[in-house]
Amino acid sequence: MSVKNTQTGADKSDQIMDEVLRELERKRKTYRERALKIHPWVCAKCGREFSGKKLRELTVHHKDHNHENNPPDGSNWELLCLYCHDNEHSRSLEAEWHDGSLMDDDEELSATHTPLAGLESLLKGGK
Repeated sequence: MSVKNTQTGADKSDQIMDEVLRELERKRKTYRERALKIHPWVCAKCGREFSGKKLRELTVHHKDHNHENNPPDGSNWELLCLYCHDNEHSRSLEAEWHDGSLMDDDEELSATHTPLAGLESLLKGGK
């Protein structure tokens, strides 16, 4: 009697996910190595210099936020320290939120509180 090697759906999806993650990591290392050869080892935002073991804290930021856009001249990359890179992505997320894209098109902004509503009567001595 032979034993068949069968994979469950979960096992197969785990295997596919592992392959995708390995490929993404391979691509990231490739453009990181290229960016480190092209650009000086300085954070483009704060100006901090990196070398030795600290070089791992210098990350590659895609200016257009498209990780597939990796031109050979490095024009879509800038090197940012971990902190500035995190800040850059936080700012873009906040901008998306503040531009109203999360609101319905027919929804209007309006104030619900008027903190100075009774000021005039108070200044005139009224109640």
